[in-house]
Amino acid sequence: MNGFLAFIIRASLAGPSAVTVWLLSFFAFDQTFLLSSAIATGGGVLTYTGASAVMKHRFLKKHHLSRSEHVYIQKNLREARSKIFRLQKALFSIKDIWSLKRRIELMRVVRKIHSLTKKEPKRFYKAEKFYFAHLDSAVELAEKYVFLSSSPKKNRDMNQSLLETSRTLEELTETIEKDLYHVLSDDMSDLQYELDVAKHSIQSIKESPIQDEGRRL
Repeated sequence: MNGFLAFIIRASLAGPSAVTVWLLSFFAFDQTFLLSSAIATGGGVLTYTGASAVMKHRFLKKHHLSRSEHVYIQKNLREARSKIFRLQKALFSIKDIWSLKRRIELMRVVRKIHSLTKKEPKRFYKAEKFYFAHLDSAVELAEKYVFLSSSPKKNRDMNQSLLETSRTLEELTETIEKDLYHVLSDDMSDLQYELDVAKHSIQSIKESPIQDEGRRL
């Protein structure tokens, strides 16, 4: 669930709960204004905390994750987010207009993998190569390219290094695209199964009138 939406749900439960507790404390139990306010605040905090615990438990159960797995995945996603920011900054510092479309595509794929994993944390295990190797390499190569290209004077070795870095980054882009396909592999398998079932059903419907006519004859 979206973090902001989850916050709204928790707050919408905690707010009315705090108001109800305050009214009961002040009018039903004849407590002072300040004491009723303190009790109401505590009640709201308890409701908010309880709602958070229930929502988290349901989320973990839905995605078949243990609490420790979720903590581990979230830690890696936070680290990846800062790397993605560095990658974007480096890629869009490159002044080569001809490779702009490819760089935009690379960022689109990188962000897609990250958003899919954030939404469904179990997918992290299918994207481990991306998070632990390919993303780091992309950041390193992009920043190296920016550093070399920013030099006011370039010799033959620097130009050769720039060319090799550009080619390697291009190859890495294809590798990261394969990472995305791997993350989505289960979805594609499910879709293919549904297509096969649908085709079989359509074929059965087409053949059934012929079979019924054969029986009548």
